[in-house]
Amino acid sequence: MPIIVQSDNSILLETNAPDFEAARDALVRFAELVKSPEYLHTYRLTPLSLWNAASAGLTADEIIRLLQTYSKYEIPQNVLVDVREHVGRYGRLQLLRSESSGAGLILRSKDPVLITEISRNPSLRPLIQKKIDRHTISLKPDARGAIKRALIKIGYPVEDLAGYEDGESLTISERTVTRSGRPFRLRPYQLDAVNAFWASGAASGGSGVLVLPCGAGKTVIGIGALRRVSQHTLVVATNIVALRQWRDELLDKTDIDADLIGEYSGELKQIRPVTLTTYQILTYRKKKNSDFLHMDLFNRGRWGLIIYDEVHLLPAPVFRAVADLQARRRLGLTATLVREDGKEDDVFSLIGPKKFDIPWKDLEKQGWIAQAVCTEIRLNLPEERRMAYAVADRKSKFRIASENPEKLRWVGKLIDRHRGDNILIIGQYLDQLEEIQRKVGAPIITGRTPNKEREQIYGDFKAGRQKRIIVSKVANFSVDLPDANVVIQVSGTFGSRQEEAQRLGRVLRPKPGDNQAHFYSLVTRETKDQDFAAKRQLFLTEQGYRYQIDVDGRGD
Repeated sequence: MPIIVQSDNSILLETNAPDFEAARDALVRFAELVKSPEYLHTYRLTPLSLWNAASAGLTADEIIRLLQTYSKYEIPQNVLVDVREHVGRYGRLQLLRSESSGAGLILRSKDPVLITEISRNPSLRPLIQKKIDRHTISLKPDARGAIKRALIKIGYPVEDLAGYEDGESLTISERTVTRSGRPFRLRPYQLDAVNAFWASGAASGGSGVLVLPCGAGKTVIGIGALRRVSQHTLVVATNIVALRQWRDELLDKTDIDADLIGEYSGELKQIRPVTLTTYQILTYRKKKNSDFLHMDLFNRGRWGLIIYDEVHLLPAPVFRAVADLQARRRLGLTATLVREDGKEDDVFSLIGPKKFDIPWKDLEKQGWIAQAVCTEIRLNLPEERRMAYAVADRKSKFRIASENPEKLRWVGKLIDRHRGDNILIIGQYLDQLEEIQRKVGAPIITGRTPNKEREQIYGDFKAGRQKRIIVSKVANFSVDLPDANVVIQVSGTFGSRQEEAQRLGRVLRPKPGDNQAHFYSLVTRETKDQDFAAKRQLFLTEQGYRYQIDVDGRGD
């Protein structure tokens, strides 16, 4: 058996065991990956991982059965108790509409002791109107988001069954043949994701997060949810390029009229039945401590649905606005729920729990995303830079190692190796990327590149007029480049797991022929660059990807 369950709620998974893949796919449903050295991965059972499992319909008995199926030894008794206790906490408190007052909110539990505890908690008391009876508390009308956020902080995730306000009606249908002339229908897993969110229109549906790999068609799933709700919809995307990709997909795959789609950006301020905006415009303000000029967009339309694309990037100011929007249906789309700021519980309580998750490797086996070969190429730091690295502070060490000039040589070697392929060269530091541009002559896209120029470069790449482009972190999210099949990562954002996942995602759209893609990460060995690379790779390791290690080309 491949796993060892320990009394501290950690789980060790042996990668060479016969049932390794099956055990890994089971663990990802209810545990978090902590570290992944070559032979022994470490997972941990956490309250949030178990609450997400419970919200997706997994019971404590099912989790325990899966642990017992793959465990080499008897599971410690305290772990069994913890699993039952944490899973049992989800749904012990329910948020409902008051039967006597349609606008009022009540908190209800079958456990009168829990209701007493909640009613006397100092952090919750400002949100409570009164205790109605042994099982019921009346809440202040505007407390829906705040009470959910506060309850999860004290370990009681509430099940929100208070329902939603309807928005303006919108008639929209999916096409069977796209405007570009291709047959179209939702794939089986995409339909499953929409159904998990919608839940037949019940109060238990209508809010939550759908987790799928890049390239799996999250925008199409969003369109499916929009059609199912059929009400005015606000879509919040990561940037203006992603915003316009949403517009193009809506026009291509539905019968919506172009005049019904509005762009609310730095360039246009249109509010239409389907309005597309960005996190950047919502959080714009003229001065650091002044008001956000456009946050009222959330209340300027009768939205029946708000879609948060790449929801793991939701900025803190938007969280505060989302807390006041709990009566609107909310859909979060993401490839990973990992947040580097640790606010996963805010996504859970304010957008909704994880309603659907599918292992990346499952979609790869079914041919819906490309087979990706991940290779980490470890390079020595040149002798003349070792002393500067040795005396530098922690942050400077990382930059010195990240900008190792040996990486420039290897970019050239990999371009030669993949001469006929469509290559993205991605990095963190502009000086490094500009040096690569001088060497390889490819166009470069950074935060300073005007939107019109970006769209031209992306268009040339899609059309095959350009075989390679250089991009900074602006291309981490929501950039649709379906023909890209090679990524060369020269530097990254410290240990960002979400960034690594998104960068691999640039090449996961299905490919003709062998359906294979390559993801190269150039890393300076025995430095902070290597340390952070191991952390960045953690989420992808959890999804079943293994990095081949090539020490300065010896594996070539």
